[in-house]
Amino acid sequence: MTQRRERRGRPARGLHLLAIAALAVATAAVPTVAAAGAGAAPAPSSATTAAASSPDLGAGTLVLDPSMSIPDIQAKVDAIAAAQMSNEMGPERHAILFRPGTYGSADQPLNFPVGYYTEVAGLGKNPGDVVINGSVYVRNQCRPSGCIALDNFWRSMSNLTINVTNPDAGCYSGQFWAVSQAAPLRRVHVKGLTTLMDYCTGPSFASGGFIADSKFDGTVVNGSQQQFFTRNSTVGTWTNGVWNQVFSGVEGAPAECFPAATACGGPYTTVAKTSVSREKPYLYVDESGGYRVFVPSAATDTSGVSWAASG
Repeated sequence: MTQRRERRGRPARGLHLLAIAALAVATAAVPTVAAAGAGAAPAPSSATTAAASSPDLGAGTLVLDPSMSIPDIQAKVDAIAAAQMSNEMGPERHAILFRPGTYGSADQPLNFPVGYYTEVAGLGKNPGDVVINGSVYVRNQCRPSGCIALDNFWRSMSNLTINVTNPDAGCYSGQFWAVSQAAPLRRVHVKGLTTLMDYCTGPSFASGGFIADSKFDGTVVNGSQQQFFTRNSTVGTWTNGVWNQVFSGVEGAPAECFPAATACGGPYTTVAKTSVSREKPYLYVDESGGYRVFVPSAATDTSGVSWAASG
């Protein structure tokens, strides 16, 4: 499959939410994992925490609470998406943060797209602390020349669980994350179909991405992705790929088969364990409502997710 790769505009300035959060909660404790690679939940601390009310995380940060109505939440996240879906060159930056709890239901799911310069993250200690019944998705961008994901950059999702619930989505039924680099998934648990390409509109080209510390209970459709790196994760079934798909410490990864022209037919490089790694720090809300930053320890010779025992 021949694909073209687009790179337009200036480099991303990044979604430095954690840096902002660290400044905002300078008095908060910064716990670390007790043992390298243990993946334990942050340990309690007697250190001073931030106030129970939300610190000032900036005008671009939306903090959502499970007590809010789904129509209210839907309106807020849709407004951000409407502003950012085509805002590739704009200066705006957004973070959508979910406090611990459940959002959406089978009868009223929460489904919304993620545009440029938008971070979606849960504020729990572990991915299971924030549950979205619905989907948080990225689809192709359509132009007169066709519909592709080659310039779906600069967005992310982390630290939450998605029970895929979008029965009225037609072809888009599932958790779609059709991106091309600079759009990582971290500490995400998806229960249902995940696809890294948007096969609903053509030609559906995509150009690579990154997954870490995540679990996928169902099938992951890699599809048209030119290259992809998945580290320290668990997958049910991984399908397809174009040129170069690398797995390091991934439970359920396909067997090594490289290059794609060989008889086995898959562009897979598979390493059983990750020799050295360290997960990204993240913001969470503790039992008293204070905001803290959790800094994971470095880990050696690991596979699977760090939070397996915590759900």
